[in-house]
Amino acid sequence: MGQQVVLSGMIQCSMAVVPTPIPLVVTPEKRVLAGNLPAANIMDHVPIKNIPTFGLCRAPLNPTVIAATAAPVPGVPKPGACIPATPAPWIVGAPTVLIGNFPALNNSSKCMCTWGGVISIVFAGQVTVQIP
Repeated sequence: MGQQVVLSGMIQCSMAVVPTPIPLVVTPEKRVLAGNLPAANIMDHVPIKNIPTFGLCRAPLNPTVIAATAAPVPGVPKPGACIPATPAPWIVGAPTVLIGNFPALNNSSKCMCTWGGVISIVFAGQVTVQIP
């Protein structure tokens, strides 16, 4: 069994220069609470609204990394600004538990960034509500 992810659950990107966990933002419109905090579903993947910036990025496909690497010494990889690009929902979630008609987000789910990063959940934000 996994844990239900809630507002303030901590996420981390594999391409962040400094792999510091940051809080996932879950807005309360779904009106479902777990551990007295708004519960997340797989659709809580919207860049900036749900997934904030991770600071600096080292993903070679990120346009800001490409631009930074092009100057002043071309070819030497340099970090660029993290601008999350997460067009697809978290995978796989808990398909048997629905929140707002979508699978609940559990702590083993992943979200893929277009630039090549894998966003993981490092802390669900609560420890009492278990889901598959």
